Amino acid sequence: MNGEFEFQYPWLLALLGLLPVYALLRGKAGKLSALTFSSADIARAAGVKARAAAGSFMFFLRLLAVAFSIVALAGPRLANYHVETETPGIDIMLVLDLSWSMSAIDMGKPAEKLSRFAIASGVLKDFIQKRPNDRIGLIAFSGVPYLASPLTLNHDWLVENLQRLHVGIISDLGTAIGDAVAVAAKRLKAVPNSKSRIMILLTDGDNNLGKIDPLPAAQLAAALGAKIYAIGIGIEAPCNMPAFDASTGKFQLDANGNVIPTLLLQPANYTVLGKMAALSGGQFYRATNQRELQSIYNQIDRLEKSEVKLRRFATYEPLFAWPLLAALGWLAVELILANTRYRRVP
Repeated sequence: MNGEFEFQYPWLLALLGLLPVYALLRGKAGKLSALTFSSADIARAAGVKARAAAGSFMFFLRLLAVAFSIVALAGPRLANYHVETETPGIDIMLVLDLSWSMSAIDMGKPAEKLSRFAIASGVLKDFIQKRPNDRIGLIAFSGVPYLASPLTLNHDWLVENLQRLHVGIISDLGTAIGDAVAVAAKRLKAVPNSKSRIMILLTDGDNNLGKIDPLPAAQLAAALGAKIYAIGIGIEAPCNMPAFDASTGKFQLDANGNVIPTLLLQPANYTVLGKMAALSGGQFYRATNQRELQSIYNQIDRLEKSEVKLRRFATYEPLFAWPLLAALGWLAVELILANTRYRRVP
């Protein structure tokens, strides 16, 4: 059995100390025989034998029964102690750019052939796994935003949905930052009793599509109590977008296994992202490589910590029945012997 053995009323065990005192005060146990003898010596011998054999043994059985009864009254039990974590978690919406420019391979080592999206999704997975107590959701956007995962504590399911995404999965081309932020803000607001709401926006481009401009979307987020951490990724120089299969997101390679360059991408203007973060009380970051992006998410992880409270409680398994059964057993033995082998003659 697991657990710690203890008594609910341990002070009752002090009564056990009274039993030896009672035995000493009572003296030799048992009553003298009620038979009449012609000789006092014979009567004296018979009386001693009755006390030593029957009286002492029967008295000992009675003391055992009382002792076990006292132990049962003291409430023996097994205490199983538990510690529960009470965490008023943070609600986090991840807003991930899936526009075609996210296929650029400017943030990793050339031999790795890792796109901006591949690097971002790997860092996001690590970030999600560090926040087990927070509800996290995911909005993916290109020309329009899509809900990839609602806010959830099932992070395994969230990561699975993240891994299903790839550049080209959204057929609507463009970068609708404002619409994506507005959708994320509404999702955060829809969760009742939220202790804290934050949004982590990751994009490599300028807003060029959508019904809502980025700054009004940031004001909406602030009004709904959501803080925006905006991250602009990509190098500060023009780079080529590689050819890829829009149905799978995989690069198209030439005969030598090299990536085929297509459009020339210009560096984005991230001034708007800084303004969005400032309007909502968040922060703006720039990442030009994988190490910087990982460092940014680590900073956000440290800034937005969930408050953890520990609640200690115990469940008890009562054991009083065992000493009680022992007491009844010894009492039954005494009664049986008193009416059989050690039966007194009137």
